[in-house]
Amino acid sequence: MQTLKTKAVSIIGLFSLLIGLIFIILPGPAILFIPIGLAMLSFEYPTAKRWLRKYQRYSSKAATKMDGMVRKLKRA
Repeated sequence: MQTLKTKAVSIIGLFSLLIGLIFIILPGPAILFIPIGLAMLSFEYPTAKRWLRKYQRYSSKAATKMDGMVRKLKRA
């Protein structure tokens, strides 16, 4: 039963990640599907956990940079 759960989480996580990657090219919510897929895969694979942490750091830096840009525009 545990291996079935492991395989199901892996398949759903991989599917979510692939949809997110497709949505980078096509219009869609890639910013939602990529971290969901990585989070699901990170339960089973340490490599996915590392990539999820990198994605989180990148997203945090991008949000901070965007906040600064918005603040500058509001002052002008």
